[in-house]
Amino acid sequence: MEKLIYTAVSGAELNNTALRVAANNLANVSTAGFKADMEQAQSMMVQGGGFRTRYLAQLTPVTTDLSAGPVMDTGRNLDIALSEGGYLEVMDDNGNPAYTRAGNLLVDADGFVTVNGRRLQGDGGDVQLPEFGEIEIGSDGIINLTPIGGGVIAEDARIKLASTDGNLVKGPDGLLRSPDLQQLEADETIKVRTGALEGSNVNAVAEMIKTMNISRQFEMNVKMMKSADELATSGNKLISERG
Repeated sequence: MEKLIYTAVSGAELNNTALRVAANNLANVSTAGFKADMEQAQSMMVQGGGFRTRYLAQLTPVTTDLSAGPVMDTGRNLDIALSEGGYLEVMDDNGNPAYTRAGNLLVDADGFVTVNGRRLQGDGGDVQLPEFGEIEIGSDGIINLTPIGGGVIAEDARIKLASTDGNLVKGPDGLLRSPDLQQLEADETIKVRTGALEGSNVNAVAEMIKTMNISRQFEMNVKMMKSADELATSGNKLISERG
């Protein structure tokens, strides 16, 4: 078999993965705190007899661009944006700590503060608030509440603001975790900006151009497959004629 086909097939597989990644990025271009994914590959020589001239594209794990997205003012007291390097801690579906920069907070019917349906963590676990009239979140993550009907402002809870010197890995649920699944330490240097949200760091124009380039590359790989098939057919014909 003509080994060129290994190169073409592996290239097409990479194109399919790259297209899925780009499509997911584009679908989340308006998602608060979303971090763009990036596909990766490396060349690998095809082993076997003959000259070592054929290589294939070997897929490697998808990585995540953790750079900050643009910050937009919303004026909503429960919208927060974090300074560079900061993360909010939430609990995932398995009860393990996970991290996000999405700051669109909500308070559910039981008083728990949530981010996209997951409970936000404070210094002492889940952040749960009593009934309140007004809410204010300070730059240090402290939540101050005014009772219904007015009264004295009281400090009720503090949001855990975490950071890490290492890399974080994104899971299928879109949440970030440390590679060893360990809990990140609180970092008092991280600051909160109230009434603002960090947007997605996806560059929509760049992703659209990328999808067009991927489509062209896929067509090229299909043509290479056809060429490999033609070469194999010609080689088999020559062997038959000589036999």
